[in-house]
This record gives sequence, structure tokens and C-alpha cells, in this order.
Amino acid sequence: MSDTDETDALRELASLPTISSPRVSPDGETVALYYDVTGRNELHLCDPADGSLEQLSDGDVPRSVRAGFEWDPSGDRLFYHRDEDGDEQHDVWAMSLDGRSEPVVEMEGQIRLNDVGEDGETLLVGSSRGGQMNLYRHDLPSGETTKVTDYDRAVAAGQLSPEGDRMAYATNETDAYENSDVYVADVDGSNARNLEIGDVGAESAPIDWGPDGDRLLVVDNTTDLGRTGIVDLSDGVDDATVTWFGDGEFEESASHFLEGGDRFVASRTRGAVTVPVVYDVETGEGRELDFPAGVANVTEGRLADDRLLAYRTTSSKRPELVTYDLATDATETVFDAEYGPFDPDDFVEPETVSFVSDGVPESPAHAVDHDPYEEFEIEGLLFDSGRRPSPLIVNPHGGPRHHDSRRFSYRVQFLLSRGYSVLQVNYRGSTGRGREFVEELYDDWGGAEQGDVAVGAERVLDEYDWLDEERVAVYGGSYGGYSANWQLVQYPDLYAAGVTWVGVSDLFDMYENTMPHFRTELMVKNLCEPDENEAIYRERSPVTHVENVDAPLLIVHGVNDPRVPVSQARILRDALDDAGFEEGVDYEYEELGEEGHGSGDIDQKIRSLELLDDFLDRRIGAEPTAVASLDD
Repeated sequence: MSDTDETDALRELASLPTISSPRVSPDGETVALYYDVTGRNELHLCDPADGSLEQLSDGDVPRSVRAGFEWDPSGDRLFYHRDEDGDEQHDVWAMSLDGRSEPVVEMEGQIRLNDVGEDGETLLVGSSRGGQMNLYRHDLPSGETTKVTDYDRAVAAGQLSPEGDRMAYATNETDAYENSDVYVADVDGSNARNLEIGDVGAESAPIDWGPDGDRLLVVDNTTDLGRTGIVDLSDGVDDATVTWFGDGEFEESASHFLEGGDRFVASRTRGAVTVPVVYDVETGEGRELDFPAGVANVTEGRLADDRLLAYRTTSSKRPELVTYDLATDATETVFDAEYGPFDPDDFVEPETVSFVSDGVPESPAHAVDHDPYEEFEIEGLLFDSGRRPSPLIVNPHGGPRHHDSRRFSYRVQFLLSRGYSVLQVNYRGSTGRGREFVEELYDDWGGAEQGDVAVGAERVLDEYDWLDEERVAVYGGSYGGYSANWQLVQYPDLYAAGVTWVGVSDLFDMYENTMPHFRTELMVKNLCEPDENEAIYRERSPVTHVENVDAPLLIVHGVNDPRVPVSQARILRDALDDAGFEEGVDYEYEELGEEGHGSGDIDQKIRSLELLDDFLDRRIGAEPTAVASLDD
């Protein structure tokens, strides 16, 4: 195979355009979505009748689309976010359907559009102006923006009632760090009441108002697994009652009411699969919609012909838009995914692997010794590249409040095309298995969850003799980057190389320099305040144990990252230098300009794959598969 063939495959895979954030227009005639066919994410309009596209924006929307957009109730324009080079310090702009834009809400700090009032005159936004993330009401006719909440803990999930006279939101006023409660208040912030729908220490949040304004769709995890309920406010906030739905077998999260309010949509997680469920409000009966084993979500609103619009993907099938007919369970593709020169059969579905872990692997711990933890059955996904022998990439997920699922990943499929097999582990602390499983991570970053990752690597190396135990690398981004750093200092005997992408290395610096709501809702919620938990902050910072690194390490970070600031990479680099490691020999370092916590630009996807490909090829090497050379 020639180098040209390999380069072409890398570029072709990174360049496959991807849809995201589809939204049905108020009249059901149009779907707005993000699509990167031009090389970067842009707003497009899609005609669901024939799948045709019309591009609206031209470089206006953020490169990394972490905040979506909303339709104006008139259907004449879209409210969307702008930032500067991925820094996520958004302002809210409006774009008409002819592509003209104008600023709507501009303030210092980050702005996040929460909701658009049905009157078309009110926006509810979250903003970190002045410190913590709180809610602001923006009046479109006058252009005035008024702060309507003032809490020490972050306010999230703001929702305007249909009449626009009330709002619901989630925050925490208790001493329990992990707690979150649902509040209802007048739209000016007065008369705020805690609905007290869950236990103290559990997490509740509002999701959607019913069309009559007397019902509120909520989520809560008091009973451990996430559940969905409807709060009846018809007799007033003080006499509100809650009806819960589902049998409690799986984790579920509400999405939205369907038109008329007699049914609502929720998402059900079954291991690595997410499937929509439609509940009948009156009978409580739930109906799981018929989708392939992957990740599917029903978007808000209905198309003009009364069908639902859904986004679906699997590990080997790229994201596509389909309609769903509730009367017949029939689906019809609205917008096909593009595969370029690849055949869908080129891509790999994973095998589900499971193993029992007490959080302490056989590999010796070089940083912190642990007694055995509680045993859990841990699940993961193993992607087989087909090469024999095959090097292994251990790829822990970010978040940490997240889990790996059967959705398409161009990075994973690229690694497979290069001959690397990939292991993803849903360690304790991952979502999808309830609150108690998530809270196993609290006060224990770098503990049992990292042991679970290492145990998973050991188990597959033992069970699959075609994996090459001499060529194992760990690679992750964000909290996955923290995991990569920690695996290398805690279990260096396991790994021949490591890649940390926008990864955490110093917990003290992370606390000081991340965004205010990340400081409280991630760092404090998971690890308490540094002055209350100084030993953990120091002990579980990978940089504290940097002398344990015994494999080449690639460090990559965006200079505009507001979540995991670039100081995390620089601190790690400087610590390696101070410990006698040589840049270019023992470790490699790349800062990405005009980029924050990742990017959706295709040229930046190509660059990231080139960095990853070059490093792994030089450090552990693999034999590419047929798809990597675009062979028939």
C-alpha cells in the first residue's frame, strides 16, 4: 500500500459530512440542522419531502457545536450561538431564512439559549456574567435583558411556560453537593418555589411544559435509575402532585411532549443502546420505537404529515434523518448519510464485553495503592480491526458523566482502518446505570474507575490471544484525557504509548481556571472544594506522579479551551521537562490555535487524525486494513 493511499483514506474518512441538531420548523414543513459538507458546521434547511438542502450560514456558527439553536415561533428565523474560535463564550444571534444575521443578546461571559417564548417576544438565557451561571430574561421588542435568578450554584434547564408568565429551572440550595431540585417561579424570578419532587441528594430537572401550562415534564433519579414524571400544577405549586412513568427496569430521560400533550417522548438506555419510548399520559403505557441497535432520538415537533422526525446511528452506520410513523412503525429516510468512497460494510460493529472488577487490576499501581473496592460487572465495547496480531487502543470516554454507546465514531473507525483494535470501557461513574453507579466516582477520581479501565484492558488481553500485549496504547480526550494521563502514571506497565487530548493533569489548576459552572457542578460536585479535600486534589493529579510515565506521550490541546484550559497541557509539559523527560523523544506536544475543546471543522479533523496517526505509527505501529487503502 502506498503512503498516498493511506493519506487519501484518512482525508476521505475525516471529510465525510455529518448532520447534527435537527429541529423541525413550527409549521412542520422544514427541518433546520447543522451540516459540515462545506468543511465546517453551517446552518442548513432541509426539505423533508425530498431531502434537498439550502445553506443559511457562512462561517457564523461555532466550529464545535456544543450549543444548539431554536426556531422563532413565527418560523421566520433561527436563534443561534456565536463564539470566538471555539471559546464557547457565546452570544445569541438571529438568522433569517435568507441568511441575514443580527445580534440579539450580547454580554460578557458565556451565554446559553435555554428557551424561546411562544409569544415570540421572550428569550430565556443562561449566562455566567458576573460569575455563576444564572438565568436572564431577554425582551425582544425592547432589547432589554434582566437577570431573573441569583444563586450560588449553577442554574440549568430553564423552560418558559406556554403563556410566558412562569419559568421552571434546576438548581441546588442544599448542603448536599450532588443535589439538584426543580423550581417554578414567575418569569421575573419572583415567587420561586422548590417543587421538592425528589429526595435531597438526588437530581431532578424540568424538561418541558405541557401545552396547557398546568403540567411539567421532569426527570429525577431518587430511585437510582433515572425516571420521567409529570408534575400537575393545576392546583398551584404548593399542591403539586407527580405521576411517574416506566417500570424502573432501565434508565430513562424525558425529551418532550408531543403536540396536544397526551403523549411524551423519553429516551431509554439499555447498555450501549439508546432507544426512544413514547408514553401515553393517561394510561401510563410506554411503547419502545423500532430502531436498530444503536442510538436514536426523536426531535421536537412533528412534520406537516404528522410523522415524527428521528436521528439515528449505529457503530457502523453514520447518522441519518428518518421519519417515523407512529401508526405503522414504518420509517422512511429523509436525509441519507454520506459514505464517500467507503461501503457501509467497511465499518465495524463492536462486541460487547463484560467483566467483574473490584477496581484493582493485576498490574502494579505506581502512584496510589488501593484496597479492593466493591465489585461491579463492568461492560465495554471491543472493536476488532481484523489484524492478527493486533495492537490495542484503550479509549476511555470523557465526561466523566457520559458512557460509550453504539454510535458512529470517525476516530474509532479510523483507528480500526489502520489496524488497531479499540476497547471502550464504561467504568464506574459512567451514566446509563443509575445515580449510585455515577456517584461511585465522587471523591475518587483516579481510583476505582481507573482500575476498571485497566482491568478491562487486562481481561481482553487475556481472553483474545490475537491482541498484542506489547503494543497497547491509551488514548482519550477531556476526562478521557485525564484517564490517559492517569493510566500512564498509575499503571505504566500496561502501556507502550499514550495520547492525552484536551486532558486534565492538575486538579487544583482545573478548579481555578475552568468555567464557573464547571467549577461547582463538576469539580466541587465530584471532589468537594480544594481546601476541604486538598489531599485528593494533590494525590489524584497526574502531574504529581509524572516521574512514573514510562511510555511516549502525545499531548494535544486547543488554546481557547474554556472547559479544560490549555494551562493543563502546559503544566504537564513543564512537569515532564522538570522530571528530565525530553520533548520530541519522551513526549510530544501540540497546541492547536483557534480551537477550543475540540472542533467540527473538517480540516481540523484531518489535522487531528494526522497527529494521532503519525504518533501511533512511529511509537507502536500497525498494519492498515483494506479500507485504509481504499482497496476493493
